[in-house]
Amino acid sequence: MEIAERIARLRALMRKNKIDAYLITGTDPHLSEYTPNYWKTREWISGFTGSYGKVLVTSDKVLLWTDTRYFSQALEQLKGTEIELMKERVPDAISLELWLTTNLKQGNVFALDGSTISAFDASFLSSKLTAKGILFDATFDLVDSIWKDRILNDIIQVYEHPLEFAGKSRQEKIALIRQRLIAMELDAIVITMLDDLAWIFNIRSNEIEFTPLVTAFGYIDQDSICLAIQPEKIGDSLYSSFEMEGIKIISYDKFPTFLMGIQNKRIQSDPIRTNYRIRNNLSQFNYLDSSTSLITQVKAIKDNHEIENIRKAHRKDGVAMVEFLYWLTTCDRNLTEVSVGRKLQEFRSQQPFFMGESFHPIIGFGAHGAIVHYHSTDQTDAAIGPENLLLIDSGGQYLDGTTDITRTICLGSASQKQKKDFTICLKAHISLANAIFPKNTRGYSLDPIARKPLWDNELNYGHGTGHGIGYFLSVHEGPMSIRAEYNPEPIQVGHVLSNEPGIYREGEYGIRIENIILCINHSSGVFGEFLGFETISLCPIARNLIRLELLDSTEIEWINRYHEKVLHILSPLVKSPKVVEWLKIQCKPLHEK
Repeated sequence: MEIAERIARLRALMRKNKIDAYLITGTDPHLSEYTPNYWKTREWISGFTGSYGKVLVTSDKVLLWTDTRYFSQALEQLKGTEIELMKERVPDAISLELWLTTNLKQGNVFALDGSTISAFDASFLSSKLTAKGILFDATFDLVDSIWKDRILNDIIQVYEHPLEFAGKSRQEKIALIRQRLIAMELDAIVITMLDDLAWIFNIRSNEIEFTPLVTAFGYIDQDSICLAIQPEKIGDSLYSSFEMEGIKIISYDKFPTFLMGIQNKRIQSDPIRTNYRIRNNLSQFNYLDSSTSLITQVKAIKDNHEIENIRKAHRKDGVAMVEFLYWLTTCDRNLTEVSVGRKLQEFRSQQPFFMGESFHPIIGFGAHGAIVHYHSTDQTDAAIGPENLLLIDSGGQYLDGTTDITRTICLGSASQKQKKDFTICLKAHISLANAIFPKNTRGYSLDPIARKPLWDNELNYGHGTGHGIGYFLSVHEGPMSIRAEYNPEPIQVGHVLSNEPGIYREGEYGIRIENIILCINHSSGVFGEFLGFETISLCPIARNLIRLELLDSTEIEWINRYHEKVLHILSPLVKSPKVVEWLKIQCKPLHEK
């Protein structure tokens, strides 16, 4: 079935149900970033494969909203369809709610599947539409009626995250959350986010690509623990462990019924991370606290055990990256984006406790590097040569941590313009890496520190500067972030984030330099406590792309210290003498030839 036919059938259902506008969010009931195939409704209806976007269908319009990361990708993937791109996070952008309230009339019906939108977003949208007399209905899953070959999820066994890696048992984590609930004068918490659930129950799975998460719901109060999951996913041994620990197992599809039986409780239910349908069911008979999920907050602050393991994961990942970069810069065979991505995975797979990639690798040569979340496929695969820049953004999932790193290299001779852009991007990266800031500083206050070197040269980038990183969980983890948009969550000691400024020249090349940073205590004095960052990624930065005259002494010192650290830690771990010699050259002080 072609996209045009899918849209036509959806419109027929809309007419039958007297719906004037229908929204497809493309996410699942857990509001996941990486969704199981069954819930890829946005991709199915539009052909757009980006990880974020919303499709609105009316009788005469189909509109796709997405942000700056995906503009180029969306324009390419929407070619030949009637779907129009609506740009978000740019000046004069027309938001979804503004378009709806401007184009729909009083008495019109707007509908969507309430299990695929957060309670927060649904409430906001409903209030805007209701104020204009537009009816809001969140009870329709129209896509299911027309997607006849919708792929059901395979039954994949859940496994435990071993205690030697997890650090704390389920009982310890649950006891900690129960203590926090008491302190907040709450009775219970509903667990809807898959990374929260995997962390607190110490379980993982291979059912979702790139993220070792388990599709399930959870509930914890002071007396009971419930895990809603397809029972076939749990082996006898794990089932017995759950039973001994007082964890009640119910079928995944029975969770809404289970929630309807909960009454007169004070329940934490994060509206940003809980779908509208679940929160609406809970609110009928309970008081709902709307603060950020306690589990999200606790798991974001890595303890000493987790931090030590994360460092181990980054050492392994650094070895894989160094071996890969040596191969890439010395091999004489024909290279393409897809083949290079596969080779990088091969190097990572040789490391202990490797469990897969943490996201689809972004291998963008030349103009493809300017597409922020470019996804190389057999159809878009490009040959890699010496005449332009190559952007490599990739990561690994290990039992002892999740990694994410970006390096930009040139296999030949870069232009002075490319080197200038690279050096400005490096200055931005160093600026954040060296940041010292008061305790309770929010990420939006740190974001300009990274952007200033770009702004000084009238440059900018459209994505965030830093996102949280999970611990053998999602590569993108909240609640904290470093980006221009407001986020009330402060950056705290133990938070692990990315540092990834970039410069993208459409149609030419892209540059991004990304390391993972750990928030640490810096100092304390009469003006209070100050925090800073420790860079924990280990991989040389392309010295042949640096224009030394554009760096000040502090920046040169940072690069030299970083490369000294990379060489000191990785050289004993790299097995090949040839690779070690190559690494020594890459890590020489900048003033040495």
